[in-house]
Amino acid sequence: MADPIVLDSSAMLAFLLEERGADAVLSLIEDVDAIVLASTVNLCEVSTKLTLTGASSSVVAMNMGPFMRFAVDFDSAQALYAGELARSTRPQGLSLGDRACLALAASRGATAWTTDAAWLKLQSKTGVKVRLLRA
Repeated sequence: MADPIVLDSSAMLAFLLEERGADAVLSLIEDVDAIVLASTVNLCEVSTKLTLTGASSSVVAMNMGPFMRFAVDFDSAQALYAGELARSTRPQGLSLGDRACLALAASRGATAWTTDAAWLKLQSKTGVKVRLLRA
């Protein structure tokens, strides 16, 4: 059984905006054996970004479609851990969405996929493996 993977907002946006790293995300979401997860907080961040760029509700819904099947509700345990992470991740400037992704990954023993190189410095602090999509 494959190890689970949690996509952060930047990974989803890389795919949607056809940025560097999009091909890795595409391969992942097409892999029927992959265990892919996404926090509802990150889905909200991506939806917000698309909306603020002027996309209509129907376009946002269509673009979010590939990721909605991976949705994991942000629960109280993840909320508490994401709050705890604020202290250790402050120097890297992680957002609530970033910390929600890490909290979900920690709760599932998953690897977090991101385009944010600052996350590599956090592996020892969070215990979460990180895969950087833009090396």
